Amino acid sequence: MSASAAKVSRKENSNHDGADETSEKEQQEAIEHIDEVQNEIDRLNEQASEDILKVEQKYNKLRQPFFQKRSELIAKIPNFWVTTFVNHPQVSALLGEEDEEALHYLSRVEFFDENPYFENKTLSKEFNVNESGDPVSKSTEIKWKAGKDLTKRTGQSPNKAGKKRQHEEPESFFTWFTDHSDAGADELGEVIKDDIWPNPLQYYLVPDMEDEEGDGDDDDDEEEEGLEDIDEGEEEEGEEDDEDGDGEDGEDDGDDD
Repeated sequence: MSASAAKVSRKENSNHDGADETSEKEQQEAIEHIDEVQNEIDRLNEQASEDILKVEQKYNKLRQPFFQKRSELIAKIPNFWVTTFVNHPQVSALLGEEDEEALHYLSRVEFFDENPYFENKTLSKEFNVNESGDPVSKSTEIKWKAGKDLTKRTGQSPNKAGKKRQHEEPESFFTWFTDHSDAGADELGEVIKDDIWPNPLQYYLVPDMEDEEGDGDDDDDEEEEGLEDIDEGEEEEGEEDDEDGDGEDGEDDGDDD
């Protein structure tokens, strides 16, 4: 290799190294800018969460009179809440026969009428966030009457709805009030808060809705049977025409003879 060629090669390598350094510097600057932008996004997300919470609190306050009115109307319907729970696919799987019997005394959410199972007039379970930001729960201590503690019974059999969904005997529904092991993953609490409480009527009316759908199916079956009768009638008429045609051909053959 000549001296001039070596100089050109060193110059190209020098330019290439300079380009790499420039590229790395640009990438580092881009990363720093991305981090700054991300911090702004996080700040807006935190602000949005605070604003959303304020809006939710505002509308929860506005909903209270309507919830109160709804509770008063529900109290006029016997067994409204136990029917709603039994008709809910997830909750029904947790109910034993005695659980269902005890829930017949639930006149309003939290409020129980005098019953043979416990002394409490109200039962509730609350979910909060502690100082560390972790979800925690607390609930009413159930004052069971003598020999009536459903959480200590292992012989409960599932109700009819529950039998469809599981083969093992369920724990008592009331065990939920004593379970504080994982407040952040309380599925039953989420179902009651987000699914049942906003519109319990939809689950109370489930059997009526199924009956209406069943009536519609019956009508469809009747229409199908009617169409089948028509098809069979047409087939029989076709067979008779064929027989008449065969008879006439036979008579013609006799005349020719």
